[in-house]
Amino acid sequence: MPRPSTVTRRALIAGGGVVAVAGAFAAAVDLRLLPGRSTMYRALGLDGEPGRIPDVRPVPTTSGSFVSRARGGRTVGWTIAVPESTDPLPVAVALHGYGGSHRTFFGSALGYDRFLAQHIASGGAPFAVAAVDGGNRYWHRRADGDDPGAMVLDEFVPMLEQRGFDTGRLAFTGNSMGGYGALRFGGLLGAGAVRAVAALSPALWTSAGDTARRAFDDAADFAANTVLGRQRSLDGVAVRIDVGTGDGFEPAVRTYVDGFRTKPAGGFEPGAHDAGFWRRMAPQQIGFLARHLHA
Repeated sequence: MPRPSTVTRRALIAGGGVVAVAGAFAAAVDLRLLPGRSTMYRALGLDGEPGRIPDVRPVPTTSGSFVSRARGGRTVGWTIAVPESTDPLPVAVALHGYGGSHRTFFGSALGYDRFLAQHIASGGAPFAVAAVDGGNRYWHRRADGDDPGAMVLDEFVPMLEQRGFDTGRLAFTGNSMGGYGALRFGGLLGAGAVRAVAALSPALWTSAGDTARRAFDDAADFAANTVLGRQRSLDGVAVRIDVGTGDGFEPAVRTYVDGFRTKPAGGFEPGAHDAGFWRRMAPQQIGFLARHLHA
């Protein structure tokens, strides 16, 4: 008959040592003394439940394109989700993240056409969501002359006005790179032109040396276009910022949020830098935009 297994004191000590080392490693990562925080949060299941696109009939969308002079003659696509209304609708311009397009906010990607329909069916005030292609240029003028920022402000917004939208009630929203762009445009135009900015996991860095490759041309480009240190430019604009605690951008976003005299709405909760988190936050972001576009 085999002897029952036993755990020796040495094994217990060794096991306890492994646990202690693992705990110390996790703490160091969480305090950002070591890299890998996003990976650790994902592996430990600390990012929370992913959001689900509601199973409702979506708000109708229309799409098209135009040739952008600001982008050097590029043809850029656009999509607008337009609820039924007898009055001119206010509009939120939605800016996609790196690798995205004007389709990112709709359909099976982020589903804002369905989230917006759910919001209206629940008694929320209607508004249009209008998205446009900006490439992977971080929504500002680049050294090669491509200027997706001017495309949005000088071409797309006037096009929306020509199509009958009330651009006197204007907001910006965006995810990741587009979240940065929304904060940048809100600050450039200010409270005289923008009612609200709602940013999802904005791609922010505290120094030029930390930025992603190709996000900015050089240190001077970063200094000219960073939103950090420019929070006062959003005075009078309603601002909401949502970011996951497992997001690699969370430390820089926290620094940015701490720089406001009046703390923005939103905040920090379990989540990664992914569509699951963005879909989870969509109802709150849409509700925030609606309230301030109709204020």
